[in-house]
Amino acid sequence: NSIPLGTFITWAGMIALPLSVYWGIKELRKPSEKLNRILSGFIKIIIILGILWVPISYLLAGNLSFSFSEKETFQGGQDAMKWFWRLSYGIGIGSILTIIVYWISLIFKKNKTVANNV
Repeated sequence: NSIPLGTFITWAGMIALPLSVYWGIKELRKPSEKLNRILSGFIKIIIILGILWVPISYLLAGNLSFSFSEKETFQGGQDAMKWFWRLSYGIGIGSILTIIVYWISLIFKKNKTVANNV
């Protein structure tokens, strides 16, 4: 009958992590290179998935506590649980991978600049 507080706390994190990556890296807000445009689009998709995390999870679980059982039906069952965890982990992993790819691109960019100056 009540909505678990953990749902809202987790939802805030699901939105905050990719949003902090987006607002923390200026090149993702205003990309000037092709790779950064791709990363910007990717992080925007992850932000949208973070915003839609509760509605999608509710559709998968059939409840706001996101508890699943051994039902034979999809909603609330084991297959829905697998999609729930893929969505939940995907938001976090996608955000972290975006940062890592961006940092690696900076390393290659720096090495390319150094090689051109030598």
